[in-house]
Amino acid sequence: MYRIKKTIALLVLFGLLAPANVFAEKSAKAPEAWLDWLESLKEEMLERGVSKKTIRKAYGDNTYYHECPEVVEQDKHQAEFVLTSKNYLNRMINAKRVKITRRHYRQLQERYPGLEKKYHVPLNYLTAFWGLESNFGQNKGKYHLIDGLTNLSYNNRRSEFFKNELYNVLKIMEKYDLDNDKMMGSWAGAMGHFQFMPSTYNAYAIDYDNDGVIDIWDSLDDAIGSAANYLNSLGWKYDEPWGGEVRLPWSFDYRLAGRNTTKTVRQWREIGVLTADGKKLPYPDELKGSVIIPDGRKGAAYIVFSNFKRIMIWNRSENYALAIGILADYAGNDDKYQPVKAEQQYVLTNQEVQKVQAFANKVLNTKLKEDGILGSKTKDAVKRLQAKARLHQDGYPDYQLLNKINNYNSKLGFAVPVQPQKKVLKP
Repeated sequence: MYRIKKTIALLVLFGLLAPANVFAEKSAKAPEAWLDWLESLKEEMLERGVSKKTIRKAYGDNTYYHECPEVVEQDKHQAEFVLTSKNYLNRMINAKRVKITRRHYRQLQERYPGLEKKYHVPLNYLTAFWGLESNFGQNKGKYHLIDGLTNLSYNNRRSEFFKNELYNVLKIMEKYDLDNDKMMGSWAGAMGHFQFMPSTYNAYAIDYDNDGVIDIWDSLDDAIGSAANYLNSLGWKYDEPWGGEVRLPWSFDYRLAGRNTTKTVRQWREIGVLTADGKKLPYPDELKGSVIIPDGRKGAAYIVFSNFKRIMIWNRSENYALAIGILADYAGNDDKYQPVKAEQQYVLTNQEVQKVQAFANKVLNTKLKEDGILGSKTKDAVKRLQAKARLHQDGYPDYQLLNKINNYNSKLGFAVPVQPQKKVLKP
């Protein structure tokens, strides 16, 4: 009887009330190529230590074929325009979200008075992660993880990544003897209050409430404890800020911008970097940080320290890390919400970013992935192109660089060819 009760409790904890209609329907007939691949997938999982019982529980008979095309489209999908940092931050953080975040922060302070002391991660940051990842537990994911990750593992651009996450889901099922229809998450496999990937769960999730189950889905205790443990394991520095918005001097050398260039606060002060409202940088002199300009010289600038880089281990987007830092600051202070302001500027389409990447690969012999995403490697290549084109080297490809690329001459480079003199007609 005890074993039955324990099993029922586990099933409830891991999503017993999930509606059945969110699961993919079985196809009438599976393609032969799919079935062959599925057999090889099962063999690989067996070799990695997953039991036959768990694989049978996950996939049933040999005709398992649950199409989930929407998750594949999600992975392929790219917005028509590259979202600027300004637009992203103003979309993710607004006056309403700041108000809700502050309320949750106060509640977490009352509920978890010893969490910060144990893991050395401030609760205002954990509140910010909770808010951005699942809207404080309201959006934990509606996708069936086995269906989604299996589809993403099959003939996909990131097959190996998703196959590894699928393996970790199977290990979670095996450890807690869960049925596959209890495993729910985002389209990419992220789970629970803090949207842990399955591999992150297996590496860092903890049983904070000591009930014998690590439940990051329905136990906020386990979820927030696991998030704190993860950030602590990444080396979070308790007494160090993430950074803040700054004002750059008119003479700033934009080649210094970027996370690859690190200077002490004293050195940034000597260059002329001030706070956004024009005051002296309030950080310790010897604290090392970088200046980043996500939207180029016309956008907002920020000084960022080591905790910012730890946020980026959680999510590799600079915009995401900025959102966490800014929202965490609002949670811990009483400042009035202010949207990010920046000059109006040209917003590149994904196709235009792909054009820049292809051009850099050809002219600079770089090996950029031509995916239309303006990542750190692409920004570094853009700086090199801007140097050749005698433009400000801020790493942001604007219409000036695009115009230079469109008029590039393989013999002259970016130089404008000398125009022939017009003949003057004699009267």
